[in-house]
Amino acid sequence: MSEEKQSFQAEVRQLLDIVIHSLYTDKEIFVRELVSNASDALEKLKVTQLTENHIYQAERESQIEITTDEEAKTLTIADTGIGMTREELVQNLGTIAHSGTKSFLKNLQEKGSQGGGMIGQFGVGFYSVFMVAEKVNVFTHSWQVDAPGLCWTSDGREGYTITEADADRGAKIVIHLKEEFAQFAKEYSIKDLITKYSNFVPFPILLNGERVNQIEAIWLKDKKDCTPEQYEEFYRFTAKAWDKPRFTMHFTSDAPLDIHALLFLPEENPERFGFGPTQPGVSLYCKRVMIDPNPEGLLPEWLRFLRGVIDSADLPLNISRESMQDSALVKKLGSVVTKRLLKFLEKQAVDDPEAYRNFYAGFSRYLKEGIVSSHEHREALSSLLRFESSLQDEGSLSSFDDYISRMKEGQKEIYYLAGSARSVIESGPYIEAFKARGIEVAYFTESVDTFVFDSLSEYKEKKFVRADQSDIELEDHALDGDSLSEEETSSLSTWWQDAMPDSVKEVKSGKRLIGSPVVALVPEDAPNAQMRAMMKAMGQEAPEIKPILEINPRHALVKKLSALREKDPEVATLVARQLCDQALLSAGLVEHPQEMAVRMNAILEKLL
Repeated sequence: MSEEKQSFQAEVRQLLDIVIHSLYTDKEIFVRELVSNASDALEKLKVTQLTENHIYQAERESQIEITTDEEAKTLTIADTGIGMTREELVQNLGTIAHSGTKSFLKNLQEKGSQGGGMIGQFGVGFYSVFMVAEKVNVFTHSWQVDAPGLCWTSDGREGYTITEADADRGAKIVIHLKEEFAQFAKEYSIKDLITKYSNFVPFPILLNGERVNQIEAIWLKDKKDCTPEQYEEFYRFTAKAWDKPRFTMHFTSDAPLDIHALLFLPEENPERFGFGPTQPGVSLYCKRVMIDPNPEGLLPEWLRFLRGVIDSADLPLNISRESMQDSALVKKLGSVVTKRLLKFLEKQAVDDPEAYRNFYAGFSRYLKEGIVSSHEHREALSSLLRFESSLQDEGSLSSFDDYISRMKEGQKEIYYLAGSARSVIESGPYIEAFKARGIEVAYFTESVDTFVFDSLSEYKEKKFVRADQSDIELEDHALDGDSLSEEETSSLSTWWQDAMPDSVKEVKSGKRLIGSPVVALVPEDAPNAQMRAMMKAMGQEAPEIKPILEINPRHALVKKLSALREKDPEVATLVARQLCDQALLSAGLVEHPQEMAVRMNAILEKLL
């Protein structure tokens, strides 16, 4: 047999040094690269068979065969693809960054054809094998019947030899592993890597005679051709889960980007049970080959509960295919997927309210986290919020769109209150005036809701207004019961304010109260009770606030206090301070509630 010895180009030696020492983060990547090249060779053969009648060993099935030999410390990766001639061996494996796939695609495009799902367009993937190999043999036979079988051999240092040899159609790469990388001759190690990177290659992958890529890349299929059972099987595979997906979103887009996405929303949220932050679970693929299991910056952090796959042929990958070069394009890809997901959830909320309600019960905090952190998606996320309200029965949930549809004529505000529970909110004095006038108040009962409304100012041109604010203007409303006169009310207000100059900014009569004697109204920008409690829990000092104390001149306690201040000023002052502190307590502004207990004891002692 003739033997041809060739030296690598100087540039190839430099490239090999870069590939071996710095291009790839993980040595294991060479398996992905070689399997991808094998898949490309099979794709090329499929296209060639459309125009050529005489194919060498035409009866051979299209597949990738991988063999491990622990004793010999070898790994063999073979394909039944298009193979290479002597000239192609020199051109593809001995020339700087020359990509056979890239040239093949260029030729096809010039002829007006398409090349299928070929991914090896950088020309350096093969060289990654020298990160782990002390010697490599490539046995190959071109698809051309009259071409010879060849063996290309190199240690990846100075050059290579090409000899004639018996070879089947395609390419068989025999990797003689370095001692420190002998683990790649173990079957379980290679099986894990195929499952991780190449499980969805569109050809059978046989490892020591057994097929390992059993799960189909159903995200590339039309969703009408996918069954619920296939979705469930794929969800369990990709999410490593045993439950069923609550929702499945499968979509394809070709503009503005080529996207094939299959996303799952799980049934359970483990963060609710104290398991710590969920790790992102959407993998990034490029033409079936996994690029990154946890792509940073693709989807926003608040979507970390999602599971599934995003595949895009437009990914701007770097030369090692381990990261993306064009961050703006990646962000655009993530934005498109996120918007589609929000529209999907909005549709689910309409089509299946009960299923959406169950989802919301477990995952609402992610949506609220998104409102705080993602300005781009704030209004879409706001439309997905659900809440109880003063006009709906307990347990009934509404959206902001529902609220707007029930607004009184001329109303421009969405009123809301935050508290630990509906019962706590409704037992306070703030809701009275709104109920009396038939104005709806939305109830929010999670601690994170305070941060949500710090980020939200309006929804569909309706301003959000906290119902305990001091500057709310309400229409006049007919009130029952006798009232103190204007003079008596003014005199009582002045006396009351003088009795506690350090506690309140002003004492005055107002329109807010129906059945309560007093209420503390805070400025619009003041933190509410929940926010103040969280600030304390985090060791932060809450800002000092002097609220307006609004009194109800029709309430029996207020009228009796007006009379008592003339008869017994000392007891009247104690009662006034107690009523004020009770109002401050409802507003979350009492720093030392034990003082109220001491004062109440003093009042009872004097009265008894």
